[in-house]
This record gives sequence, C-alpha cells and structure tokens, in this order.
Amino acid sequence: MLSGHGSVRRRRGRNNRAARIAVPVAAVMALGLTVGIVVGTSGHGAPNLRSAAASGSAGVFNSSIQDTCDIIVPAHPLTAKGLATPYQLTGAAGGSPAATGCQMTNSINLGAYVQATILDPQTGALYVYNPLVITAGTTPAVKPVVPKLPKHAVVTIDFGFNGTFLIQKGATLYALQQGNCTDGMPGSPFGQVSFCNGTNFFNIAFRLERAGLLTIPSAGRSRNMVPSAGALGTGHQCPTTRNFDMIDQDQSDNVTTHYLLNPATGQTAQDNAANAARMKGAQVLVNGSDNALIDNFLDPAFGCTPFMAPDLANHGAMATSQALDELLAARNQPSHAALVPENDAMVLGLGGSFDAAKTDLYRSEIGQAPVDNQTDASSSPQMYCQNMVNIQTPFIAANEKIFAAWPSPVPTVGDTLFTFMANRLAQSFNNLNCANFGLHQTVTVVTTNGAGAATAATLNDDPEVASF
Repeated sequence: MLSGHGSVRRRRGRNNRAARIAVPVAAVMALGLTVGIVVGTSGHGAPNLRSAAASGSAGVFNSSIQDTCDIIVPAHPLTAKGLATPYQLTGAAGGSPAATGCQMTNSINLGAYVQATILDPQTGALYVYNPLVITAGTTPAVKPVVPKLPKHAVVTIDFGFNGTFLIQKGATLYALQQGNCTDGMPGSPFGQVSFCNGTNFFNIAFRLERAGLLTIPSAGRSRNMVPSAGALGTGHQCPTTRNFDMIDQDQSDNVTTHYLLNPATGQTAQDNAANAARMKGAQVLVNGSDNALIDNFLDPAFGCTPFMAPDLANHGAMATSQALDELLAARNQPSHAALVPENDAMVLGLGGSFDAAKTDLYRSEIGQAPVDNQTDASSSPQMYCQNMVNIQTPFIAANEKIFAAWPSPVPTVGDTLFTFMANRLAQSFNNLNCANFGLHQTVTVVTTNGAGAATAATLNDDPEVASF
C-alpha cells in the first residue's frame, strides 16, 4: 500500500445492528419525485427534519418561483485558491437571488452544492474538499479553509442542486475553461448536476490504478444481506452506484456535501467541526443525492462502510464523495453494470430524443464507459429498465425485513427505508418510460398515508423481458 493510502478507509462487511440509531436521517435522493431537505441542528448528531421556509431566517424565500439557477464558478477552480473561493448561487438570466428564490436559505427547493475530490499522482493518496456555496451578495459565515493540495494535484469537482437546472457561469472570462467545466451540451444542460475536470481525473486515476500506483478497495461483503436475483444479482457484495440493486432513473447524480446555515443572517459556512462549534444553532443543508442513499442508509443497513478519504477542510476527518463512490463502483463493477442510460432525463437531447454524445459526456465525467454495443448489453434504455425490474425488485423484496427496520431518508416518500425504496422503484419505472418496452410495473400496491407517503408496498418479482 502506497503512502497516503493508510488514511483511506476500506469497506468491510459487518453485522452491527447497534449502529442503527447513529445514522443521520439527513440524506435525500434526487428522484424526480422529491426535493432536498434542511436538517435543523447544530453539531453532528442525529438531526431533525425541518423546512427551510419555517426557519425565520433573514431573507428566506418561502417558495420557489422557478426551477433554474446559475452558479458562479471562481477563477482557477482547480487550485487551492479557487477551491477556497466561495461559489455564488444566483438567479438565472440575470435574475437576483431574492426575485428568483435562488438563495441558500431556500435550499430545500434551490440549494446548490459543490464537492471536490483530489488525487495525488505521486503517491496515489485521495482527499475530499467541499467548496462553499454562498448566496450571491452575501459573505461566508466563516471564511473557508484554504486546502493544502499535493504537488501536481488532480482535482475533480462535482455539482449538485435541489432544483431542476443549475447553469455554470464563470466569475471571470476564462474560469470555466480553466476548470474544464461543463454543465451539458450547448442549449441542452444536464439539469441538477455538472462537473469540472471529471474526465481528466478519472482517466488519470484509472491509469494510475492499472500501473499499481492507486489502490481502490473491494466493495466488501455484507453478512446480513439476503442475496437475490440469482446470477443477475450481486450476492453479498456491498452496494455501489453501478449495482442495479439500488439505482434509480438518474443514477450517479448529486453530491454528499453538507453546509451550515446561520438562520439569523442567511450566511453559509463549510460543515466542519470548528464551524459547528462556533455556529451554535446552525442548520445543516443537504443535497438530494443517490450517493448519500448508499453512504448513509444502505451501507449501514447492511453493515458496510463507505469508501472515504481525509477532508482537507476538517483536519483530515474521513469523508465521502461522489467521485470516491464512482472509483469504488468502477473497481467493483458487476457483470450487469448499471451505467447512465440514454433515457435518463439528464442526458436526453433537444426535444427529448436519445442523445448518445450527451450521454457519453455525462458518463465520462463520472468515469463510466461510453455508449457502445458492450455497455448497451446492460444499460441501453431497454436493458436498463429490464435489469432494474429484474434485479432491484427481488432485492428489495428479499431484504424487506432489513429495510423495514431502518428509518426512511425522506419520510414524505416512504415511512421506512423499505417503503421508500419501493416507492422510488415505482417512480423510476414511470420516469424512464419503461412501459414503452413492454415491461410492467413491479410495485403493484403502494399504500399511502394522509401526507402521501408510502406505508406499505407489494412487489411482484417475476422476471420480465423487454421488447426491442
């Protein structure tokens, strides 16, 4: 193991039911059916869910006027100075934050989040740093930590958004070019997510891995997971973002970044131990993220541990990131790999058509292989739907007892992790238009309470075959 790797935590299977209560009920997935949440507490204990609109914060915008915001990317974003320079959330097309609701105090609807993963090409060490997002026109509650980067560091930056479209704008003429940044194809943005330097990061990481200079751990094995779907399933392997066991219609999107919000001033700060101690009563802002579903819910439920690296803004405390999840998923990719499909709304072209070039661009920014005959065998639009139905349905059904004992990431979607996963699968089937391929909804009964949250579900795990 090379220098630096001793600080990267490996995943392992373990049966630790006593750890359940410590899991923060804070993460929320970008499902096309939910939005992000705000967690109200100071410190890092188990937070309570609450709405940003009810906080009484100065300048809080109670409801979203629109679903599109701009994020201003600082100059030289891949450098230490650029990472420590706050990103600014503002209205699209010149609109002000107040007029559009594009404010971090309105994070539940339109909050933006940024996450950097850093690779030392000399040692193979990995690090995490979460650049701060502030509302344009405000200042940070606490000045961001300036990270100490390795020499010749390779940096990837991932963006997440609790609205629908987040558009990158450069603080200077060449800022986006300096960061190798992209938010989609011309006139056709991805939507919630965008990237800087992801293609370059993963190309270098995979090259170092092949050369033995970068070691990515195994996914680990779960003792309590019930294997399902026969040869199609992943057995006891801990979940990753490329397992059909857990994906939804827009997999591998959004980040695991948290921010602290001062409800009295509307100012934000990086979520680290020093700032949490300093900002008593601060709220924790969270991005809707499929990665957080794995890291904060599925991994603990199955006795697995996320792949983590030292946080350069938090004295080296171990932290997760979207890019770390993708590195782990690539290293442990199953034979039936779930890759971003062309019917994912984020990669649809103009007019809603399939767009292989846009899909390839998205995939390259998260280290996935392009659209071709080989990847289409598992992740063409038809096969993605078929595999999701035939692999995830029996997985949820087989592990119902485990899921039912765990809290829901979003109680307004499902009252337990089981009903949440079932409802999420049902909605993903609809959002991907899987019925167009001759497939049938496998979540046959969903009972909801007065708030519309699923409280019971019946799943039909009979195998289906997509039409072509």
